[in-house]
Amino acid sequence: MKKVLTTCPYCGTGCNYYLMVGDDGNLCGVLPTTEHPVSRGQLCIKGWNSYGFVQHPDRLTDPMIKKNGKFVKVSWEDAFKEIVDRLRALQDKNGKDVISFFASAKVSNEENYLMMKLARAVFGTNNVDHCARLCHASTVAGLAAVFGSGAMTNSIACVEQADVIYVTGSNTTEQHPMIGTRVMQAKKNGAKLIVADNRRIRLSRFADMHLRHKNGTDVALVNSMMHVIFKEKLHDAKFVEERTENFAELQKILEEFPPERGEQITGVPAEDIAKAARLFATSGKGMIIYSMGITQHSHGVDNVKTMAHLAMLTGNLGKDGVGVNPLRGQNNVQGACDMGALPNVFTGYQKVTEEEVRSKFAKAWKVQKLPDNIGQTVTTAVDAALEGKIKGLFIMGENPMMSDPDITHVKKALEKLDFLVVQDLFMTPTAAMAHVVLPGASYAEKDGTFTSTERRVQRIRKAVEPVGNCRPDWMILCGIASAAGYPHMSYKSVEGVMDEIRALTPSYAGISYDRIEKTGIQWPCPGLDHQGTPVLHRGKFTKGKATFSAINFRPSEELPDKEYPFLLSTGRLYVHFHTGTMTRRTQLLDRDERSAYVEISPNDAKSLGIRTGESVSVSTRRGEIRVNAKVSDIVPDGVIFTTFHFEEAAANLLTNNALDPIAKIPEYKVCAARIRKIPQGGDSCAF
Repeated sequence: MKKVLTTCPYCGTGCNYYLMVGDDGNLCGVLPTTEHPVSRGQLCIKGWNSYGFVQHPDRLTDPMIKKNGKFVKVSWEDAFKEIVDRLRALQDKNGKDVISFFASAKVSNEENYLMMKLARAVFGTNNVDHCARLCHASTVAGLAAVFGSGAMTNSIACVEQADVIYVTGSNTTEQHPMIGTRVMQAKKNGAKLIVADNRRIRLSRFADMHLRHKNGTDVALVNSMMHVIFKEKLHDAKFVEERTENFAELQKILEEFPPERGEQITGVPAEDIAKAARLFATSGKGMIIYSMGITQHSHGVDNVKTMAHLAMLTGNLGKDGVGVNPLRGQNNVQGACDMGALPNVFTGYQKVTEEEVRSKFAKAWKVQKLPDNIGQTVTTAVDAALEGKIKGLFIMGENPMMSDPDITHVKKALEKLDFLVVQDLFMTPTAAMAHVVLPGASYAEKDGTFTSTERRVQRIRKAVEPVGNCRPDWMILCGIASAAGYPHMSYKSVEGVMDEIRALTPSYAGISYDRIEKTGIQWPCPGLDHQGTPVLHRGKFTKGKATFSAINFRPSEELPDKEYPFLLSTGRLYVHFHTGTMTRRTQLLDRDERSAYVEISPNDAKSLGIRTGESVSVSTRRGEIRVNAKVSDIVPDGVIFTTFHFEEAAANLLTNNALDPIAKIPEYKVCAARIRKIPQGGDSCAF
């Protein structure tokens, strides 16, 4: 057998392993590497099975153009010509910004870079974004505003060095299992653990304190904790004085959040709020871990800033074992942001509105000028399509017909487009709506890099030949640029793309393929003699001093009422990932969980006459799905929970597309819902 070292294509942890290739050229398994500093010879169940979808018979194998409602296989040249001609025609008639590009957290850094270069240098628009808008846009905006950098402050290795860990909005042991093992090891080492989550997740069983606050009330909870910390003089006064600014603004708002008010808003007893505050402030090195349970709200940026304030108030930044540590949900969502697959920045978060920055990129890309306006986000582009302002859309490696909120709204928007291109591995519900479908290559069929949640840039390597006639995404994007008459996206190899990236990106300047051959490097890495940066903000913050602000509590946009009396939240299963495109085509994973379900508390189930396994209807103001019930005390009374992996019961038919005003991220985690038992052989009816 041949073995090829690579990086896992699932969550953002960034585990490494060897792909095993048989004599017949087919993938046949994986083998962990004991040398990697994160995975350390371990893998989760998805990692062990990460080869299973690569050569699945459902893979797209040829470019296709839809003719008379049916897809017809065409040559790559014909597909490229169709795309360029139709996008150019739309721009000639309606202006540059009538088209938009969706990059991807699933493809490599190099491919995200080329997608944003294609949008800006070839088609002249800043309408480029990706699914960080749907998961961690509030992290990027919130932490950048407070610290000057929107990334995880510490390393995964720091988890085991913490004395107290505050986990909120993260089902860590199930969604980032290798990081979850670090949390468990820290606990074994003597660290205290506080879990804030209204579901009784597995990690909560090991917590010293489990705070079951109402979804969407994190600002009130943490403000009340900080009220206690400041009032009892448990804060790090020296750190606050020397390394932060605007503390008076925080003081004013904390006066309004005694634990008693926190209890009224969150449902957590005031004495538990005070106890958690004291535990976090007095236990030594304090680490904060969060994920999409914090970010996916109409006040997601406020949530993130409040987490940062807690770390600042207690001096838990700029050293080992502490920090504010968002866990990225997809393998390269950090890298896609770093590469400028966003409507307001180039690589390394260099702003498109700054003339000096635009001039640098224009010179490197050999174009006269680049657009200076901030483009459309993923979420606003969908709205703009429905309004007729976006008429052409190019989607690479994303599936909005499953992943975006209020899918009915998304469907109407995509149907209104004059032209839709989808580049993907499989015929997803989104690809089925396209005018042109392009077959991309999987992570196992190409070279490149991913950047993990801890800012570690590391290699993926080609292990097998691409199936059929599909091509690596970077080659496809370069082919489109060439067909558009742009000669400056021609590279001998994907390594040449990384060389261009590091020449334009200060934080990646010292990152070359030779240097990241084994275990990668964590940015910022400003030169070839620099070893990378495991911990950010040592000595000073990226922006100098970290900034406090007055963050008041705002309720979620849609709360339960008489008509829709339950609060619905969504999340992932341990064995499945995102829209299920890959895991549901992996035999072992699909065998374990083949259908969606909704969790409901025993008391609520009893009052509605619902039993585990019975068919129920779950509906909101946007739609309805039918799933089986799972009666469980994992959820509290008044709350129901379902997953979003299953096309036949798509949870995002239900979710609310209310947006955070700054990050434009949707409020996936809170909406009003009702649940009805479906009598056998009849239609749904309320009980």
